[in-house]
Amino acid sequence: MSTEKAPIKGVLLVGSVPGTDTEDVLRRMAPALGSRLKYIPDGETGQRNYFIGWQMYKFGAFPGVVSQFGQNGKFEDTPVPEEKIKEAAEKLEGMDTDYDTAAIESWPVFKKLKEEGVVPKHVKFQVCLPSPLTFVSPFIVGDYKTAIEPVYERAILRALDNIIKTVPKEELAIQWDVPIEFALLEGVWVQPWFSDVKQGILDRWLRLTAAVDSAVDMGFHFCYGDIGHQHFTQPKDTGFMADMAKELLSNVGRRVDYIHLPVPKDRDDAAYFAPLKDLQAVRGETDIYLGLVHTDDLEGTQRRIKAASEVLDGFGVGTECGWGRTSPEEITSIVQISNAVSREII
Repeated sequence: MSTEKAPIKGVLLVGSVPGTDTEDVLRRMAPALGSRLKYIPDGETGQRNYFIGWQMYKFGAFPGVVSQFGQNGKFEDTPVPEEKIKEAAEKLEGMDTDYDTAAIESWPVFKKLKEEGVVPKHVKFQVCLPSPLTFVSPFIVGDYKTAIEPVYERAILRALDNIIKTVPKEELAIQWDVPIEFALLEGVWVQPWFSDVKQGILDRWLRLTAAVDSAVDMGFHFCYGDIGHQHFTQPKDTGFMADMAKELLSNVGRRVDYIHLPVPKDRDDAAYFAPLKDLQAVRGETDIYLGLVHTDDLEGTQRRIKAASEVLDGFGVGTECGWGRTSPEEITSIVQISNAVSREII
């Protein structure tokens, strides 16, 4: 497929990109994909390489709230007395996540490279933040969850506020990473501590979106996990994702600039994409990015695009998840395929 005839407009970098630092990532990714990108993240290098794992070390004021892995690979919880729960919430109030620190350190690098012409003028600085639910659900001991979730949510929103105050609004995009929500909806790996899972998730998302200034671009990365390059469960189809996207877009108080969702390598069938048909009526100006680009699989990527095109009028592409543990050879293949199946956005 030639670039000129490619029907897909735009590419999304989901978040993490292997590299020594922010400048290394931007100097490689901007020339490779810049004309197809609206946003570029800083690569989430260093301690952020393993998604939210680094957040466990932010609970030093009361480390007992953090769950431990058992020999079976599952989180082990033990009963906690009420007075300990109250003490933990009090000691952790005002905690820092340092997501703002990371973004504020990366922003001057992005700005410099944009001024030098390395990063295209149209590209915005993408900052990825996890939903509080995504950390609290697997990493906080069961009895502490109800008390610690609002503490952690306030910490995430403080970081968000600091980022918005530092990076010019017209240069910024906030991406909410929301994998655990789909584990809860699928009924796998983690258990809810609140009734009405779907409404509970939506309520939390609406609080997050309300905190993002309307002048700032905002997107969602719907995710099914990537531990060991494996999903926590294989989605039967896009049903849960399409449903939550419709609920979000129908209830949110501001625009959602994009939604990204994964497409497993073996899903080039109409049934997988069929639920997205109902999304057309409510998506408005929201860009949809399908994570259907897979390493060394140009023909498969084209088949997945063809199947999705029967349902969606237009979409961009990406991979299923971030590239944090992806080899250089795999990244080269991903970039080549992404360029082959998409066209420039400018």
